[in-house]
Amino acid sequence: MSTAVNHFTHGPLTPALAYVMSCIGSMLGLRLTAQAHASRGGSRVRWLLGAAVSIGGTGIWVMHFIAMMGFDIEGTPIRYDVPLTVASAVVAIVVVGTGLFLVSYGGGRVLALLGGGLLTGLGVASMHYLGMYAMNMSAHVSYDRLTVALSVAIAVVASTVALWFTLRVRRPIWIAGAALVMGVAVAGMHYTGMFAMSVTPHHGAAPVPGADALDFLVPLMTVISLITLTMLLMVILSPSEEELHEDAELLARLELRRRTSQQLTYPAPVPRPQPAGRSRRR
Repeated sequence: MSTAVNHFTHGPLTPALAYVMSCIGSMLGLRLTAQAHASRGGSRVRWLLGAAVSIGGTGIWVMHFIAMMGFDIEGTPIRYDVPLTVASAVVAIVVVGTGLFLVSYGGGRVLALLGGGLLTGLGVASMHYLGMYAMNMSAHVSYDRLTVALSVAIAVVASTVALWFTLRVRRPIWIAGAALVMGVAVAGMHYTGMFAMSVTPHHGAAPVPGADALDFLVPLMTVISLITLTMLLMVILSPSEEELHEDAELLARLELRRRTSQQLTYPAPVPRPQPAGRSRRR
């Protein structure tokens, strides 16, 4: 017999906080990818890695487990398998990073965008269900296949749109708007997957092994959030793509002015005309 599952134990607080964190991670990730596209070499790689941590770590993984703080099952405590939970965070960051690198170095080709979106979406869905599998409880968990398939489809579409945003969105106002859309997509995928879940309690259950959410998840989410804030400070202190373009134009104008001034100060010598050859004597 299925038991009562409550996704909103603390009311709208946990979904609201989860959405805000998803938007913050997405916004910072878009800003970092804009920096990456204005950079080359190792600097570009570092910006993309930062974007992967921001979007995959904060925008998706932290969002997922903040939402899970409001999740409760009647009649059984919930504990978390530490290695599997950490692995789910790694999966989120790695798949988002892979998608970002595919799109960034794919020259904006449609095939790279679609391939990156498919890979990232499947990875995000894997992160979600791996995180769910990491939960230990005194109950049997089953999923509605159709709803699971819908959540995976949402993840793939949302990931493709997010990667498209990383290619096209540059201005701060558009980055903010894109982050709001990405937050809705990530939250939609999460709660669609959660509503696919059915729980049947075990009778005479033994104690549930694993770590409590407050003892384990909160410190881990705090660490990832602090890393995100550090990268936010790096972005604030780094010049934007427009500023880099303006600096390049200014340097070009200064170089042109220097060359012009040098030519006026030290003009090139005018070649003297050659004297006409004397007529030969007869």
